[in-house]
Amino acid sequence: MPKLSHRSRAVAAVTAAVVLGAVGCDVLGDDGPGESDARERQPKPSASPGPVWDSSPASLAAVGDSITRGFDACSVLSDCPEVSWATGDSGEVNSLAVRLLGVAKAATHSWNYAASGARMADLPAQMARAAAKKPALVTVMAGANDACRVSAEAMTPVADFRSGFEESLRTLRRSAPTAQVYVASVPNLKRLWSQGRTNVLGKQVWKLGICPSMLGDADALDSAANLRRETVQKRVEDYNTVLKEVCAKDLRCRFDGGAVYEFRFGTDQLSHWDWFHPSKDGQARLAEIAYRKVTARAA
Repeated sequence: MPKLSHRSRAVAAVTAAVVLGAVGCDVLGDDGPGESDARERQPKPSASPGPVWDSSPASLAAVGDSITRGFDACSVLSDCPEVSWATGDSGEVNSLAVRLLGVAKAATHSWNYAASGARMADLPAQMARAAAKKPALVTVMAGANDACRVSAEAMTPVADFRSGFEESLRTLRRSAPTAQVYVASVPNLKRLWSQGRTNVLGKQVWKLGICPSMLGDADALDSAANLRRETVQKRVEDYNTVLKEVCAKDLRCRFDGGAVYEFRFGTDQLSHWDWFHPSKDGQARLAEIAYRKVTARAA
């Protein structure tokens, strides 16, 4: 084998060092032994699953208060569930159940467990009855009676309202984990007062005990009366925030985005018995809002 010159040996040494150095960078990387390869072998995280929502539910149960019972829509101080926005069979209203299921199926696949006078504290028991039917959709409209108390001081605290709604959803999930929930916002009670106070008969009915915290002394416009009404209105807004926040934590829950609260009920949409609860026309408008929200592709 021929001997290498001094210069040739030097070039060979440098070349070997460069090659080894390059191999070393490939193996070690900048983060230490094997870390680059380990990162490449780790599975990439999958995208978070989107909300599950069926815009054509096959059955429906309703929970809530007097609005869902059609109170004062047909006769004074009486329930009229046949005109309920959620489950009624009246052609004048065309309820959510009828719109989703058709008249015949709505009669056998929809249930109304709402109760006039119910507050959020009553909702878990209603929800338990609804869950037993394993409905595909549950509608919720509650909160007006938590604000409509004998005084503003007697209104349900926001924290209690939140815990009651959370317990209601937990109750539903224990028996009907895949049921969808449509949550309607609490109506704008101050707007209902401003519309109804123009009717003398309505104000006489209000004196029988309909929402005293907002409707009491209906014609009073002094600072104390205005403060009372503003306090009630703020509580309604807080309740709606709770409904939105709690519902957002459940993939199968849709809040109406404040649609019912923002709806401008006029005298045609108010009961001509008490000028506060929805009339048949008002019930039909609530059904329209609900159907639009339930069948929308996205919340």
